[in-house]
Parts: sequence; structure tokens; C-alpha cells
Amino acid sequence: MGHTCRGTINLATANIAVEDSCNFVISNGGAQTYHLKASSEVERQRWITALELAKAKAVRMQAESDDSGDECPTTPPAAGQGSRNSEVQSTLRTLGSKVEDLSTCNDLIAKHGSALQRSLSELEGIKLGGETSDKIRQVTERATLFRITSNAMINACRDFLALAQAHSKRWQKALQAEREQRVRLEETLEQLAKQHNHLERAFRGATVLAAPPSNPATDSKGSGKGDASDDEENEFFDACEEVQEFITVPADPKYHRSLCSLASNPESPQSHELEPVRKRRTRIPDKPNYSLNLWSIMKNCIGKELSKIPMPVNFNEPISMLQRLSEDLEYSELLDRAAKCQSSLEQLCYVAAFTISSYSTTVHRTGKPFNPLLGETFELDRLQESGYRSLCEQVSHHPPAAAHHAISVRGWTLRQEITVASKFRGKYLSIMPLGSIHCIFEKSNNHYSWKKVTTTVHNIIVGKLWIDQSGEIDVINHRTGDRCHLKFAPYSYFSRDVARKVTGVVTDKDGKAHYVLSGTWDEKMEFSRVMQSSRGGEDGAEGRQKTVYQTLKARELWRKNPLPEGAETMYYFSSLALTLNEPEDGVAPTDSRRRPDQRLMEQGLWDEANAEKQRLEEKQRSVRREREREAARLASTSEDGIPQDNYKALWFERQEDHGMGEPMHIYKGGYWEAKEQNNWDACPDIF
Repeated sequence: MGHTCRGTINLATANIAVEDSCNFVISNGGAQTYHLKASSEVERQRWITALELAKAKAVRMQAESDDSGDECPTTPPAAGQGSRNSEVQSTLRTLGSKVEDLSTCNDLIAKHGSALQRSLSELEGIKLGGETSDKIRQVTERATLFRITSNAMINACRDFLALAQAHSKRWQKALQAEREQRVRLEETLEQLAKQHNHLERAFRGATVLAAPPSNPATDSKGSGKGDASDDEENEFFDACEEVQEFITVPADPKYHRSLCSLASNPESPQSHELEPVRKRRTRIPDKPNYSLNLWSIMKNCIGKELSKIPMPVNFNEPISMLQRLSEDLEYSELLDRAAKCQSSLEQLCYVAAFTISSYSTTVHRTGKPFNPLLGETFELDRLQESGYRSLCEQVSHHPPAAAHHAISVRGWTLRQEITVASKFRGKYLSIMPLGSIHCIFEKSNNHYSWKKVTTTVHNIIVGKLWIDQSGEIDVINHRTGDRCHLKFAPYSYFSRDVARKVTGVVTDKDGKAHYVLSGTWDEKMEFSRVMQSSRGGEDGAEGRQKTVYQTLKARELWRKNPLPEGAETMYYFSSLALTLNEPEDGVAPTDSRRRPDQRLMEQGLWDEANAEKQRLEEKQRSVRREREREAARLASTSEDGIPQDNYKALWFERQEDHGMGEPMHIYKGGYWEAKEQNNWDACPDIF
């Protein structure tokens, strides 16, 4: 009780004494005394047992109250932590009470057991006579007392066991939560340490850039590497101290190769944005909410080539296909890390992650990019921020084809020519990119190539639009024969796998697996080193599917950057996509940034944008008709009499790729020199 009143005795200080077989006394050592009589000795012992247990509990509660009064916390705990601590303390007090009950019952059992033993000894030593019945009755009563006390002991044990079982799962969950919180704290500390390292590097890089720089308009071979890039390379290899954490496993020494490029800075996808030379925009005007009858436009388009359908800008997003193609470079730091790899197999992991990362921006991007006009270009100059320059040009209109060339001072070159074939099937739209992508690393001379998978836009007519990627990609190193086979699993309602799943295996020229890749194309990819494999079959794809790999712990290879705040009102553009259509001085007059219908749409003037789009398309058609007439005139004077389209791209030239042997448009040079001289006389007037 929290208070006292007249007639009460505090059990914590009470004295309990036995007078005879049925009477006992409870006293507080002062004026208050209770004289109690039970109906039998058994009843008396039940009361004494209960009072002894209650007295032990009262003594415990008083001691805990005194201890809590001595402790004076300096700072109040958080609300959640306080409630959790109070719950734990309450549970511990309950368990402690049960333990004290067990201890008291144990003392009583020992006491009554000794008395029973004495009675039995006396019973053995008496002579048969009148006192025999009295002794037998005494032994019987004491045996009954021992049984009652034993039952109390059993009940106390049962209560303790039930309470321990009830709280066991809760303790396990609490312990697991504490472990997870500790792991999260360790990961947070590790991330903070890496960010601190990045900031120091950015500061040193900014200090170097502040010095008189070399000519930023470097040659296409990247000969203008400055002190900043040299400093970055040195900083990159400083992270080799982390290697031991990754490869410390019980394996043969042949597995303990230098994995510096894998362990150093695996989580720095935004390193190129730490210290931009130019402040780029972070917002565009919000997308207007215009209604449109989709079926009235699409009902006559089933089965047709999408590029031949006149579409209003309501279905578009305010960037062109050339700009969308340049978005593949959002995670160019993967290629930067690949260029520093010592092993071609490790390098292949990063190249494979780069191919997957190009799809991460498509998960919410249901808008259609603008079809580029013939001769339209787009430059992406990120030489000072990320060390690369990129140029795209629309080299053909029917079929639509775009050529892309990017070169980095960090030792890699990327080129591709993509033709997009698309079909509208009523419920969904299939987009099949045709053509190959090539990546060449200057230091190792490794030449990689791969193709793109099929993109499907679902619920074209009814329901919410959503995008899926499906198919298989083979990333091939043509110098060594290494290969990474990637599989993009199509979405299935009945599948147990995670949505947008991607799996891959990196093998050498002999087919031996060295790395396993897993993850999703919209979030992250991880890779694991293969230590041992067991095959269910040696030949055919079926046999490879049955292969079981024993791997080391998975490490993160790539993670998607979070979308900027308010992206849902800005066409779900990434941070890079928001800057692609930002006006820039000095770009070519054919650059997509200068396209008027696209600019009007970005500003929210969709009616004006539709009118401008029709004007540009009609202008392009008239130019094409004039070109066809010229081709027909030349054919009439030639020997074979067959008209030939005489259009040639301005910055790209169609030739046979030396590494692959397939014809494609390859950058022939001159663009960046023309930009430096501000001489665009060769550019056609397409806008």
C-alpha cells in the first residue's frame, strides 16, 4: 500500500510466529499485534506460507523503492526509450518476484521436510501403545504440510516458467531490434565517414581547379588531364585499405587478388555532383493538367509504326530522344571505376551495372520523348564536372536512327547507334531498340558491346500507365572473350520474385563463373564473388540454369540516386534530366535545347507547342521532298538510274566498326572545334 491506516501492519517489518498447532501471531514489534487461530494445523500452515511469500515481496518492493530514490538521472530519456525501459524493468521485477517466491518455498520445503523426517524417526523409535496413534496423526499432518508446501513450490515454478515463455519471444524481438539498430548505426557512421572523405576530396579538387587550368577544350583523346584528375586517381587508390574486409575469407590464395577497384568507394554515385563548376537548375515548370481523349487518337493507330503516327505533345515529355539517349550517362562514374580496374572480370561487373543503370530513370517515365528532326543534335558537356563530353545526332529519319559518341578524360569511350522500332498493340506499346552499344577502355584496350532490352508500356487505353523491361543482354569483352549474361525478368502477377528483378553471371572465355550479379533495374545491383560452383548439366542453357554458386558476401555495386523533390510534378525527371533542356550559350543551332515546340511544352504552353510541332514536321517533309527530287534528278543522269538518298550526317560518318565488323555511324570529329571557334556555318537550318 502507498499509505497506512489504523490497524494495519507493514508486512515488510512484520514478525510471524507460531504458538501451537492452530494459533500464530503477527506483530510489528510495537503496539499492533494480531493473534490468529486456524481451524486446523494444515489451514494454519497455508496462511503462514502465504504471509511469508507476501512478506518477501514487500521487502523486495521496499528495497527497490529505496534504490530508485537514490538514483537521480541527469537527463530524461526519450519517450520511446523510457517506455521500453519501464517495460523491461517491470518484467524483470515480475521475474524477480517469482524467483523470490521459489526461494521462500524452497526454505519452507526444507523446514517441513526436516520436521517430517524427525517425526518419522520418532515413529520408528516408539513402542506400540497409546501414543502410537498420536504420533501417526502428527506424521500425517506434517506430511500434509509438506505436500501443501510442495504444491506451492510447483505452482510457483509453473508461474515462473509460463512468464519466462511468454516474454521469451518479446526478448528475442527486442534483442534483434537492438542488433539491427546497431548495424544501422554502424552503416550510418560508415556513410558519414565516406561523405566526409568525398567532401575533403571535393575541397582539394576545387582548390586545384582554382589554379590556372589547361585548355578545357581538350582533344577527343582527353589529352587535357589536369592536376584535378591526377589528384582524384591518387585519392581513389587510397581506399585500398578496405580491401581486406571484403576478401578476408577462408579460400585458396588464388582468390585473394587485389580488389581495390571493387572495395573503394562503392557508394559514391553522386560524386560528380559534389563540386559542379556551373550551378545547374533543379526545377522546371510543373506539368499542366490537360485532359485528352486518348482513344480518339489511338484507335486508328493499332499495328502502325509509332514514329509515323502524328502525336500531340500531350503524350510527350519536354526532352528529345537525343537527350533521353544522353541520360544513359547519368551513372558515368561506374565507367570511371571500371577504367581503374586491374582485372577485366571486375571491369565487366561495372560495365554490366552501367548497362542496367540506364533503365533506372524509366520506371515512372511514361511520357514519349520528342522525335528528333533529321540533323538535330544534342551536346552534353560535363568535362569539368564528370570528365566527359557527349554528342548525339539524328542521322536518319526513316527509320529513325540516332548516333551517340561520348569520351572521357578518365579513360573510356562510349559510342552507339540506336534505331527504335515500336508497335502499338491495343493494350500495350512495345519499344524495341535496335543496334549495339560499344565501350572501349583506353588503358586495357578492352572493347565491350551489348544491346538493349525491350521496353513495354502497359495500360495504354484503360488504367494507370506502367513500364516494364524484359529480355536478355550479353555484355561481351571482345578482347578477352569474357561475358556477362543479364536477364531482365518480365513482371508476372503470379511470380514470387521481387518486381523488376535482374540477375547476371560473369564468366570467362572458358565458361567458368567468377561473379554473380543480382538486384533490380530501378533500385540497386549487388555482386558476389563466386568461390565454387556445382553444375546440374554441362551443355545447353538448361544445364546453366541448374548451376549452384557458392559465393562470398554480396556487395553493393550500384544504387539509384533519389529523385529530386517534387519530381512527380516534373515528369519524374532525375536531377540530370532536369538540366538537359536548360538553355546554354554556344551550342549548335541544331541543338535540341533550341527546338521551339519542345521549349513551349516545357513552359506549359501546350497549344502553342502543338502548332509549332506541326510547322516543324511540315518543314521537314518539304525538305525531304526536295531531297528526293534532287536524288531522282541525279539518278536520271547516272548509269544505273536508281535514285539514292544523298543525305549525310554532319558530325558522324557511316563506316565499318573496326572491332565488330558491323556498319554504324561513328563520330568523325570537328564538333568541339567548331564550338570553340563558334563557327556553325555547316549546320542546316532545321528549326
